[in-house]
Amino acid sequence: MTRVTVWNEYRHEKAEPHVAEIYPEGIHGQIASFLQAAGFETQTATLDEPEHGLTEEVLANTDVLIWWGHWAHGEVADEIVERVHDRVLHGMGLVVLHSGHMSKIFMKLMGTSCDLKWREADEKERFYVIDPTHEIVRGIPESFELEKEEMYGEHFDIPAPDETILLSWFEGGNVFRSGITYKRGNGRIFYFQPGHESYPTYYNEYVQQIICNGVAYCAPKRTTYPVYGHAENIYPIGGTEK
Repeated sequence: MTRVTVWNEYRHEKAEPHVAEIYPEGIHGQIASFLQAAGFETQTATLDEPEHGLTEEVLANTDVLIWWGHWAHGEVADEIVERVHDRVLHGMGLVVLHSGHMSKIFMKLMGTSCDLKWREADEKERFYVIDPTHEIVRGIPESFELEKEEMYGEHFDIPAPDETILLSWFEGGNVFRSGITYKRGNGRIFYFQPGHESYPTYYNEYVQQIICNGVAYCAPKRTTYPVYGHAENIYPIGGTEK
């Protein structure tokens, strides 16, 4: 069974009553609930826990880490970022949601500013499936809509994705690469754009299915990390293959 840790700042829910009304158990609690219902082994971690809830033991028992952050990216300790980064390179999957695009861990893995255009205007968002063969969009129609979402728009300052799976259009006219994947070391990364705290996005059936599919996609596929550094010849000159 794939082991998933859902990480959330858990600040909006405690400071803003309208967010707490939408997510009474926190954004992390809502995400964990539908993942658990889908058969994943889930646990949660939040910013204000010791070591942000991401201890060596927790990460050692995590196959896929989901990351939701917004207000407090700068409060995440560099030591924890390095710890998560190392685990991704060694094969742990990472699903980055919404404003997690500006998290320290995503920016470190991308090596760019990860900046974009944004606007809060209660706009309709329409998603289009760009690669219908991809497992992340299994069970998803060729397009679907969210009645309201925060607009994220191009240009999105990221390296060229390994795969672009979803493209979004907002009624204000902007478009955005809303579902993309990368590989870093042995780890797989899925960035998925929707999830503004003021909207009930994580109750949408298609959003839930895409996150579940993304977790399955990002789950570790190999366990042996390459050995780097000085190496002897495999087949010395004049030798024979064994």
